[in-house]
Amino acid sequence: MRIVSLLPSTTEILFAIGAGDDVVGVTFECDFPAEARTRRIVSTSAMPEGLSPAEIDAFVVAAMARGDDLYHLDAGALAGLDAELVVTQDLCAVCAVDVSVVDDALAHLGCTAEVLTIDPYTLDEVLDSIVVLGRATGHPARAEALVREQRARLDVVRRETAGRARPRVMFLEWTDPPFAPGHWIPEMISIAGGEPLLASSGEKSRRVTWEQIQAASPDVVVVAPCGFDRDGSQALADELEVSGVLPGGVPVHAVDANASWARPGTRLPDGVEELASILGSVRIRSSA
Repeated sequence: MRIVSLLPSTTEILFAIGAGDDVVGVTFECDFPAEARTRRIVSTSAMPEGLSPAEIDAFVVAAMARGDDLYHLDAGALAGLDAELVVTQDLCAVCAVDVSVVDDALAHLGCTAEVLTIDPYTLDEVLDSIVVLGRATGHPARAEALVREQRARLDVVRRETAGRARPRVMFLEWTDPPFAPGHWIPEMISIAGGEPLLASSGEKSRRVTWEQIQAASPDVVVVAPCGFDRDGSQALADELEVSGVLPGGVPVHAVDANASWARPGTRLPDGVEELASILGSVRIRSSA
């Protein structure tokens, strides 16, 4: 089978379940595992490089208002791959190539590849998507074993944090403007032993104000802007700590959003385990 993956998360899942050798095309963001970088890149970003978080937000808002695509699908690169399966999403136009764009490109090329959309909103749906990809690629046993392993890791953290006091966690999916967490992230925070603030489990992340964040009285702030690795998150966390917008005296932690939070792939348990370790040393300062 010849597979094109248009999502970094599904690329890492495909390699994890033993379908990596079948992956022939990926996006410019597919960086895990390292072997994914050896595949042909078939989609790129329309966004200029080097923008600040505020500039990125303004670019996205303006592009969405105009109806412009934020990602470019290279039909020429796709044409030479003879794909049998294309994995994409219909979840978020800001995250990856939309399924409608893929359908149009395949129709233009006369390609009969199957298009599989992966659109998880919750942690269970992320895990279910691993099974779906396993069945679609002929690797059901590997996929199911991976899901069992992931669920077991999450259960361990649940048990270890069950009797602890629960710090109030302000998790920032973006910093300028601030966005509170949605999708699977509130569940991850809860499993790690925290109380997610201003969160919308199973829904899209949402814009909030610094005044709302102050009023929520967090015990800890976690900085995990979508699209940023640990170093990028740390740089933004450092800026926030000197900006005066955060509640005074509240610890701020930067995490690798790409690896363990924003992408619904195989490494979400890593994020839960790391956060559980962080929360274990947080002093609860605010009233519940």
